[in-house]
Amino acid sequence: MNPIQSILTEFPVIVLDGAMATELERHGCQLNDSLWSARVLMETPELIKQVHLDYFQAGADCAITASYQATIDGFAQYGLTAEETINVIQASVRIAAQARDEFWQSLDDKTSRPKPLVAASVGPYGAFLADGSEYRGDYKLTQEELIEFHRPRIQALIEAGADLLACETIPNLTEASALARLLQEEFPETYAWISFSAKDGQHISSGERIADCARELEPVSQIAAIGVNCTAPEFMPELIGEIKRASSKPVIVYPNLGEVYDADTKTWSGAPDMEAYSQHTRHWHECGAQLIGGCCRTKPSDIETIAHWVRA
Repeated sequence: MNPIQSILTEFPVIVLDGAMATELERHGCQLNDSLWSARVLMETPELIKQVHLDYFQAGADCAITASYQATIDGFAQYGLTAEETINVIQASVRIAAQARDEFWQSLDDKTSRPKPLVAASVGPYGAFLADGSEYRGDYKLTQEELIEFHRPRIQALIEAGADLLACETIPNLTEASALARLLQEEFPETYAWISFSAKDGQHISSGERIADCARELEPVSQIAAIGVNCTAPEFMPELIGEIKRASSKPVIVYPNLGEVYDADTKTWSGAPDMEAYSQHTRHWHECGAQLIGGCCRTKPSDIETIAHWVRA
């Protein structure tokens, strides 16, 4: 059963969580590392659970796991075997599910919001490279090569019990199509959303048109939503419109705060677009988005602003 559609038949909006790394840094974690928040899965997993709880308490209906940068190849560089890596990847799902279940059991009113989902993060090949490629999409792998890369992590996340996959920050159509093929050919019972990184209101990071990407994914029934994440908030209304013109699937948006990421220094610069985020999430829903949250630099208070108007 499509978990997104099941919720949207009863509730108008699914509130997503916000940034994991931003909150881990606030808790004192040093993330200037090629594994990013995935390293915390090995070292201090209790902090990841706390971040999930913070977002649920802020109103999130969906937790995105800390597996974005957790890959077989990435952990191999740190000396982990494939089996050890699979255990770490699967721990990301178990931690999020434990946080979800604890929160849900503690909730007195279970009628005003859905039981939260656990969406297992599947970052792009560019995230493994840790060179900012997920914002360029300029790696030249074939669909077959990308399928080989993604298969073991996706299998591990599914076996760990994730409700669906969050294939996020995808920078080119080749990788999106490879992920869709992998689901269709090897995991026919699994649903996923695919969200792209975008460079403006019409084009994803590779320069391909978002409408063409949405049109290509439209026939794939296992793709439960299509959208954009880790992109400047100012582009959301136009991107939503482009997707809706090309697809009937729910639109998902979770932008960053409008800062610019430097892949060399692994730092953000520029003034965060706080006003656009906090004041315009409702407008994104009016434009047609049904799954709304935050990506890099957002925090629980930002998610709370969404939940406030959604449940007003």
